[in-house]
Amino acid sequence: GKYRMSTWYFSPLPKEIMKNGFVDVLYICEFTFNFFVRKEELLRFQAKSGFTRRYPSGNEIYRSGNLSMFEVDGSEQRIYCQNLCYLAKLFLDHKTLYYDVDPFLFYVLCEVDNRGFHPVGYFSKEKYSDAGFNLACILTFPCYQRKGYGRFLISFSYELSKREEKVGSPEKPMSDLGQQAYKPYWNSVIADFLLQQSKIENGNRLSIMDIAKKTSIMAEDIIFTLNQLGILKVINGVYFIAAEEQNLEELVKKHPIKEPIVDPNKLHWTPFLTDIKRDKFSIHSKRPSIEEDETRVANA
Repeated sequence: GKYRMSTWYFSPLPKEIMKNGFVDVLYICEFTFNFFVRKEELLRFQAKSGFTRRYPSGNEIYRSGNLSMFEVDGSEQRIYCQNLCYLAKLFLDHKTLYYDVDPFLFYVLCEVDNRGFHPVGYFSKEKYSDAGFNLACILTFPCYQRKGYGRFLISFSYELSKREEKVGSPEKPMSDLGQQAYKPYWNSVIADFLLQQSKIENGNRLSIMDIAKKTSIMAEDIIFTLNQLGILKVINGVYFIAAEEQNLEELVKKHPIKEPIVDPNKLHWTPFLTDIKRDKFSIHSKRPSIEEDETRVANA
């Protein structure tokens, strides 16, 4: 694109690129993520006949305003996804570089204008995770940071989990930067959810599993967040969420949900089919809520 960025870490780029073991400036086509050592090569590549694609490989699954999201299957667009991983490694210290991208799906967020679709960041996830991870790697490119795109990508990963009717969590252990990104998101979403529930009839009778079913956030992350918010109490070994409406309003002001916000109605996406009965992360396999427990006992 139009930006020139200083890299932060080493990335094991192909030997054809780093013939001398390093390269001073790496030119990248933002639409294909192809690498070039000289600017003339990039311009010649983009000027050649037949180069008309000014958007990421894959399928567009979301469009709202000037933001668009593309889903790219690693098994179908291997070169594109491998190049994206090489690029991400330049800005991520803890990223493990997998050359086999087939098991992963990549979600590339773009700003849209009359010149095309310009990638601002991405996250990846495994097509099926035994540990219930809904996000493997996340990056907002340095030239687009401080715009809320990191939180948007995190929120988008949970919207996909809601469509899958699953709970999910980022890949563990998280890096320091990962925790800095997720803590504000969890705080704002859970505080806002509890406040909205406190305003409806019987909304003050909630279990942690009820929160998990509605937000798709994994129970252990909810417990961690409630502790951070200071509203989780333990009495005789039993957890209680203790927060009055006024307290929740203060927490929502302290941890607001910021723009840009994912609009679920603009998401056009169908999840991979899985066996719900065997999937331990499906919300249908979770324990019943408090009301369902009480109903079953009364009927008995």
